[in-house]
Amino acid sequence: MRFAGKVAVVTGSGRKGGLGEAIARRLSEEGAKLVISDIGGSRDAATPDAMIGGTAEMQEIAASLPTQASIFSCDVRDPAQVAGLADHAIAAHGSLDIWVNNAGIGYIMKPLGEVSPDDWRAVIDVNLTGAWFGLQAAAERMIRQGRGGRIVNIASQAAKSGFPHAQAYTASKHGLVGLARSASIELGPEGITVNNVCPNHVTTGLGKWQNEHFAELQGISVEEYLKRMAGRIPMGRPGLPQDTASAVAFLCSDEAVYITGESMNVSGGEEPH
Repeated sequence: MRFAGKVAVVTGSGRKGGLGEAIARRLSEEGAKLVISDIGGSRDAATPDAMIGGTAEMQEIAASLPTQASIFSCDVRDPAQVAGLADHAIAAHGSLDIWVNNAGIGYIMKPLGEVSPDDWRAVIDVNLTGAWFGLQAAAERMIRQGRGGRIVNIASQAAKSGFPHAQAYTASKHGLVGLARSASIELGPEGITVNNVCPNHVTTGLGKWQNEHFAELQGISVEEYLKRMAGRIPMGRPGLPQDTASAVAFLCSDEAVYITGESMNVSGGEEPH
């Protein structure tokens, strides 16, 4: 029970089978109280209902966790809502000790010439600026509490390498590397660590859409696409949600107290740097 007495916020955790749910469940299983947060409902064309966590799904996930959990709908593009999420964690559960920036857009994938300004802004606003708002809100409250804390951004293999049809996504995830490196310098004296976890492909609901999208682009079946993917991974398979959740749990634990500013690959050896 490494996180008994701790309170954790996981953004983008409102979809069953998603990375956010896996992370929240792992922290809860080790004793943390949780705030399950997602956008709650479509706000615009960039946040379709099929790709986001709705309120009912958030409630089901929170109710299934073994420790105390609450929900909070939050559009991470709005700093006031992010601040409200941080305040909710303290008001509902007593403190804020762990913040995981998991909310992201990975479903706007187009050839470079077809990416609109709105497409670009949507991805950057959620994946990078939303993480910045979360980091800022969490750090302010952790400093006020005076007992340190853990901030983890869910980056991607795309934080280290480029991919076709993913210009904004790759730029946003590369940006998280710089964000963690800089924030860790400022927050280290406060006992707050800031790290990234960089998984390779994980077949969540979003991952399934990506499989189908890129298989169609290559003119092959999804089965063949997955076979080729596994063939380039030394450990012979794509990532699982629990792989990422385990890495997050480690970075949030006391065992990782001296690790900060890092971007940890969780890729089965596919991404070696």
